[in-house]
Amino acid sequence: MAWVAGVTAGFAILGYAVRGVNRSGAIAGAAVCLALFGAAGPGAFAALLAVFVITWIATRVGRARKVRLGTAERGEGRRASQVLANLGVAAGCAALYALRGEALWLVAMAAAMAEAAADTVSSELGQAFSRRALLITSLETVPPGTDGGISIRGTASGVLAAGLVGAVCAAAGLIPQRLAAVAAVAGVAGMLVDSLLGACFERSRQMSNDAVNFAGTITAAVLGALVAGWRG
Repeated sequence: MAWVAGVTAGFAILGYAVRGVNRSGAIAGAAVCLALFGAAGPGAFAALLAVFVITWIATRVGRARKVRLGTAERGEGRRASQVLANLGVAAGCAALYALRGEALWLVAMAAAMAEAAADTVSSELGQAFSRRALLITSLETVPPGTDGGISIRGTASGVLAAGLVGAVCAAAGLIPQRLAAVAAVAGVAGMLVDSLLGACFERSRQMSNDAVNFAGTITAAVLGALVAGWRG
């Protein structure tokens, strides 16, 4: 277990060093990393690292434009609440796998991580490259970065991110190759639910961004588990 703790500490330090997370976020990230690695093994860490790298790059792309729009992520990185909102469900699924030994929880975990990547990438790259967005509920034109706003480029980027995470999970032996697409599609579905909740509740401040993100990952995990259980 000493080497697992070492990898966990190294991951937290890396995240803080590149300003992917602030101090509280680094602590939360370490807890998530330890839970994933300890419960589901190196493959789960590989998936977590993929999510981190993909989302970190996405937040840096087009940063100057996002600063002008006022939508850029804060320079010191994500807080603990943001880390847990995006990855807490995946850690919970890993714990359930460790307790119950049912492979469907690994698919649920992969789906939750795919959603976390898809949601962040779609938002960040949509703001970086799209001049307008459409509100998911009414299709009215809104500025990029609006809660519940979607764009073709952003959505396509999110789909690609979910696919990459699903592929990493399969390549790392975390889930069967035949279920990589299930995790990715569940992640995309969670991303769309995130946008729907953003339009319906986050814009009116009835839900926080963290609550919306948490709901998106739960949606992805539930869908992934249901399909994996059905397919056996």
